Amino acid sequence: MGLRVERIPTWKDNYTYLLVCDETGDAAVVDAPEVEPVARRVEKTGARVSQILSTHHHPDHSMANPELAKRYSAPVLGHASDRERLPGFTRGLEEGDTVAVGNQVAHVLHIPAHTRGHIAYVFDDALAVFSGDTMFAAGCGRLFEGTPAMMFAAFAKLGALPDATRVFCGHEYTESNLVFAAHVEPENLAVRRKLDRVRKMREHAAADWHYATETEMTVPSTLAEERATNPFLRAPDVAELGRRRARKDDFRG
Repeated sequence: MGLRVERIPTWKDNYTYLLVCDETGDAAVVDAPEVEPVARRVEKTGARVSQILSTHHHPDHSMANPELAKRYSAPVLGHASDRERLPGFTRGLEEGDTVAVGNQVAHVLHIPAHTRGHIAYVFDDALAVFSGDTMFAAGCGRLFEGTPAMMFAAFAKLGALPDATRVFCGHEYTESNLVFAAHVEPENLAVRRKLDRVRKMREHAAADWHYATETEMTVPSTLAEERATNPFLRAPDVAELGRRRARKDDFRG
């Protein structure tokens, strides 16, 4: 018994998550750009959605907030600074605040860089972090509203979590991120091995992401895997992280 994480393929390559407390049946939806895939999963599980959680305001993570909030009579939570930008915004969160999903409790990390108001939800007992577009499997988000120093600080917070923490990120970018990681660190055996494994998982991926199967989803990873394979978490300093992010922006490997 604990926190059950339902992975829902949405949009083009997004992950939306339905978090269900197995003890109480209470649930939360994380980062939803579409209503119907979420509604189908909620109906299938019989969960009671009590809140909508957003990691950041970008439409591909939040467009469905108002309709989901209306459907389930649920508040929409996000960073306090996104009050005017997050669709359906109800309650603002700051670093150190907590969010309860039934008996499961998350603490909030403020991890700006991709956007100013980006946050992560860390469920310590369940060993799970919902990192949105800050930390991807083997990657990080573009610096739309922040700096390399901000991303380095965000990764320091995420990197302090236990090795067994599962990283539930916002997109299915793992294969392309690992290709870049192999370019940055060609002698890194952990990267090459994971890339081989991910390519096999993605070999017969559905043409329409909405029909993705459990076996082709490469998320979650773990913090231990990220320490071994993520070139941004592995960057020794701010300057190197900035160089790697700039290279990734133009990488066509």
